Amino acid sequence: MGSLFRSEEMSLCQLFLQSEAAYACVSELGELGLVQFRDLNPDVNAFQRKFVNEVRRCDEMERKLRYLEKEIKKDGIPMLDTGESPEAPQPREMIDLEATFEKLENELREVNQNAEALKRNYLELTELKHILRKTQVFFDEMADSHREEEQVNLLGEEGIRAGGAGAQGQNLKLGFVAGVILRERLPAFERMLWRACRGNVFLRQAMIEDPLEDPSTGDKVYKSVFIIFFQGDQLKTRVKKICEGFRATLYPCPEAPTDRREMAMGVMTRIEDLHTVLGQTQDHRHRVLVAAAKNLKNWFVKVRKIKAIYHTLNLFNLDVTQKCLIAECWVPLLDFETIQIALRRGTERSGSSVPPILNRMETFEDPPTYNRTNKFTHAFQALINAYGVASYREMNPAPYTIITFPFLFAVMFGDLGHGTIMALFGLWMVLKEKPLAAKKSDNEIWNIFFGGRYIIFLMGVFSMYTGFVYNDIFSKSLNVFGSAWSINYNTSTVMSNKALQLDPAGADYAQTPYPVGLDPVWQVAPLNKIIFQNAYKMKISIIFGVIHMLFGVFVGLFNHRYFKNKMAIYCEFIPQVIFLVFLFFYMTLLMFIKWVKYSASSKIVAYSAGCAPSILITFINMVLFKAPDENNGDCSPFMFAGQQGLQKFLVVVALLCVPWMLLAKPILIMRGRKEAAHQPIVPYSNENGDADGLNQHNNATGTQGAQQPPAQQQGGAGHGHDNEEMSEIFIHQGIHTIEYVLGSVSHTASYLRLWALSLAHAQLAEVLWNMVLQNGLKQDGWIGGIALWAVFAFWAVLTVGILVLMEGLSAFLHTLRLHWVEFQSKFYAGLGYAFQPFSFEVILESSSSSSED
Repeated sequence: MGSLFRSEEMSLCQLFLQSEAAYACVSELGELGLVQFRDLNPDVNAFQRKFVNEVRRCDEMERKLRYLEKEIKKDGIPMLDTGESPEAPQPREMIDLEATFEKLENELREVNQNAEALKRNYLELTELKHILRKTQVFFDEMADSHREEEQVNLLGEEGIRAGGAGAQGQNLKLGFVAGVILRERLPAFERMLWRACRGNVFLRQAMIEDPLEDPSTGDKVYKSVFIIFFQGDQLKTRVKKICEGFRATLYPCPEAPTDRREMAMGVMTRIEDLHTVLGQTQDHRHRVLVAAAKNLKNWFVKVRKIKAIYHTLNLFNLDVTQKCLIAECWVPLLDFETIQIALRRGTERSGSSVPPILNRMETFEDPPTYNRTNKFTHAFQALINAYGVASYREMNPAPYTIITFPFLFAVMFGDLGHGTIMALFGLWMVLKEKPLAAKKSDNEIWNIFFGGRYIIFLMGVFSMYTGFVYNDIFSKSLNVFGSAWSINYNTSTVMSNKALQLDPAGADYAQTPYPVGLDPVWQVAPLNKIIFQNAYKMKISIIFGVIHMLFGVFVGLFNHRYFKNKMAIYCEFIPQVIFLVFLFFYMTLLMFIKWVKYSASSKIVAYSAGCAPSILITFINMVLFKAPDENNGDCSPFMFAGQQGLQKFLVVVALLCVPWMLLAKPILIMRGRKEAAHQPIVPYSNENGDADGLNQHNNATGTQGAQQPPAQQQGGAGHGHDNEEMSEIFIHQGIHTIEYVLGSVSHTASYLRLWALSLAHAQLAEVLWNMVLQNGLKQDGWIGGIALWAVFAFWAVLTVGILVLMEGLSAFLHTLRLHWVEFQSKFYAGLGYAFQPFSFEVILESSSSSSED
């Protein structure tokens, strides 16, 4: 948990591995997931590195596994997933894996080719069967009395007379071809025949009712049988070319009925034999795929681990003897011993006698940022990283966000009913975490919800709390502790009179506040209910905002302390705190003073509610040095004695902080540089006089090694500005000062969104109740029961869809803005880069997600 407040201390190390032990050592580090390797061959092409052949072999194995996976999914066979992650195989096991995958792929391809050939043969026989059946009907029709009419249509009357005279009364001999064509191509096919043959052919067609399976794609297609009658070889050639162009399949069809019957019987026999062979082929294919499905997940894990290891080994350098691999890596200092143990374990597995060497190095580079997280804190850290990864050893906003984020969300979303819905949804995802995580849905929106399940749960719980404080549940109130009011109105007056008001100065109020939150009696005072809630929620929004920003400034103090930058503390932190406290925190103190000192029933006129001065007007007069109007009878414009003098003092000091922030730091840097130019360079030592403290300081901050000027060490001249021009320092400090001063005003006003969204949410809930659900509650009898059921369903859908989802998303985005802009701008730079260790777990997760996509 400590590294969640500030990132882990990192160290750049040099790793020496014997070539025989490198694979096993990298495998152990991949299981550990705590080492980020650097590429020592940035100028070497990927195809020219040492282990490129091994990577290609892994790619080939992965391709074969993807082929097996596709065939398994095609047959709908479940793949066994035990959830276990097998260790990376030894290099010698790659040969066995390659042989296994090669055998499975060849066997499966051979089975698929045989099955495709059998299916193609089966399709041809099926089509021939339909042709023999359908053409029998055509030939029977040709033999009836309409044959002469059809010949007239085909050859014309003159052709028949000429043929009859020339053939001495014999019937004309017509040729024909029969085949099968796709049903959607039939109209175009018929038009082409008519145009190309000029109407001298006769086409008959009939649809095949059952769909046929395409052996190449496996899709179902619909086809039709056709038969074309013609006369002469010239038309026959033309008809066959047209059939070939439309990819129609022609089949031999005997003219004699007995020959067709014999052929049909032979076709049926062959179809039955093919059906049996096809079933046996499919059974064999199914057995092969079932056997492969049991091990496919583990095979994928093994191959991807091998590939990741060789990719990592390609980042290493070879020494001159070609027997040692050299690597550079970032490691967390707390895990230094754990990494060394993993390296020794890898050396023992490989059987090597030479132990690995892990040396720490000094560097000028900024180390990566590494914050340890668990499943609870991961989502909050992701919110921070979306804005920017923390700089090395910078204060991390995530642990504070765990509380402040759901609380500020709840201030805007406060409703006991809506918060309960959200909390139950988050709790369901938390309790069903393992089965839901195992499903790995492709829905991106669901993945976002599931990833933020703990945030949703906390937002719901905090919204239940604020809803209880607001005494608001689906726009209604709960009477838990009774009421401090006694109103002598009858029911009809309360329900019908829209001008009812509550007067705290009257006898109806018992002068004792409601124990927790708001009194439920405010529900019957629609006229001044909004006015009361406006004042209440507006003030608490400003109070929360100022405290939140002030807390952000104090968090920044820990950044200055860690870097021993006293200049930043004196020149930035102290004037920032003074400016914020003397102006805006003072305004929040006035709110508390007004709440405590003034009351509606006060016997002293000066302290009655009518004499209470406006906080906003008081603050404006304070900043403008404007004297308030004191000619107001017995009412004083001041809340306490000496307020006017104190306010002038606070404003003057706050205004002096502006040039303090603007000029102090650049002037001290100029003085420090002049002093450093005239002082000798002395070794750096820590508080105990130990010169070795330099190494610890350098390892933590990444600064240069042996000797530095004393002024630099004490914060007088350096701190990241050594190579910067003074003009740039003045410009940067001016921008920083203007941003902070103006930002303090705008950011304080920005927190009023807490008040605005809270009122908007409450009003939307009230409108939904009055305009939807209330109409169902007014109906009587059994019709009223049915109407209430329908109205309640509509109200529930609108409540979940608009008030929970849409309003929840709106409040979430506004809360995110308050943290990113108003809070984090006070101390958080977010200019670092994330620690990305070599981890099998991360690699396998990314590989599985990409393969699913």
